[in-house]
Amino acid sequence: MVFFPTKLYITPMTQSGDPDASGLGPAVRRLLRPLVKALIAKGITAPALYRVLKELYVEVAREDFRLNGEQPTDSRVSVITGVHRKDVRALRESAGTEDTALGQRVSVLATVVGRWLADPQTTTSEGAPRPLPRQAKDAISFETLVESVSRDVRPRTILDELLRRGLVVHDREADTVVLRGDALVARDGGAERFHFFSRNIGDHVSAAVENILIEEGPAPFLERAVFYNNLTADSVDAIEERARVLAGEVLAELNRLGFERQSADEEDVGAGGANERFRFGVYFYREDEASEDER
Repeated sequence: MVFFPTKLYITPMTQSGDPDASGLGPAVRRLLRPLVKALIAKGITAPALYRVLKELYVEVAREDFRLNGEQPTDSRVSVITGVHRKDVRALRESAGTEDTALGQRVSVLATVVGRWLADPQTTTSEGAPRPLPRQAKDAISFETLVESVSRDVRPRTILDELLRRGLVVHDREADTVVLRGDALVARDGGAERFHFFSRNIGDHVSAAVENILIEEGPAPFLERAVFYNNLTADSVDAIEERARVLAGEVLAELNRLGFERQSADEEDVGAGGANERFRFGVYFYREDEASEDER
């Protein structure tokens, strides 16, 4: 697992064990509350979470708090994390790995849909996705679209998965594949939900953390929200409906821009010389203020 580039955010530490000592405690409590709700709902107990937290403390300390480019010793990791040195060693030696197969599968599916919605060859002048012939010799087709993303997965496999999810329709008589208009915001099922959950929320939190850790100068990342209270449910309904429309427009526009710049970068510097990535997201949350006041 790879984290953001190393920066030494070393501040005077306390061994009091009080998370409020740094002023961050109340914020962390609020941040973790919805996550704990999900953990309990999925049957993940507190001891299981403690194990994950200890692993992460050790992992982050070793990756993000290097000295002169070298990973810290187990003793130093123990000092800056509060994890016993014996546990540090055990956790280091049993470091887990991500489900790379799931990540690759999700990436191919998302990239196929994203390119379909962004490539001028597969969209109309208004930006709508064109129906694609499943196969074609001298024109863009669903198969050539998939092959432009990856040659490790058969186009038929991708088509079957998109059909299963209801993201496309296969007109068997014309042998064309039609992408549904809401494919960009379609809800994934199964393990894919957790894949995007971890990455979308993880990058959002990473942006916010980098912003609060910066000592001087402007915040390095965009991380903003608009919020109002004392509204009726009907008013929030209207605002949410408008937010969904605007969000869809912004995501579609940035998807097209991302494809355009990626294609240009590959031509200018080659795939090996373009190593930056980005993630832009939007969200809308609502609740009854009375329920929040009861917490």
